[in-house]
Amino acid sequence: MMRVAFSALALAASIAPAGGQNMSPRLNDYPTEARADYVFGCMATNGQSRAVLSRCACSIDVIASILPYDKYVQAETVLSLQQVGGEQTAMFKSAVVPRTMVAELRRAQAEAEMLCF
Repeated sequence: MMRVAFSALALAASIAPAGGQNMSPRLNDYPTEARADYVFGCMATNGQSRAVLSRCACSIDVIASILPYDKYVQAETVLSLQQVGGEQTAMFKSAVVPRTMVAELRRAQAEAEMLCF
């Protein structure tokens, strides 16, 4: 089973819904550039095929339906800071609030992986 890489830089691009269906405002609150970043990162990890493009686009759509964009950005920022060593970033590894932010993102990512991959 393919794994989706979720790095601090990976966000996403999505394909417009078929038939011009209206998307909920919450699903649309992710900027196109952020969606494109996600899809590019996802495809770099999982392959450069049309099928993978569809799965990666599906994945960010699921994440967007679960997690508002501002919370997504906060969680990705925490993940970035957790990768940096040193005493100044230690609080991002142990504090409850940052851990909760990351846990919410991980749950959304797991849901996306189950539904799309």
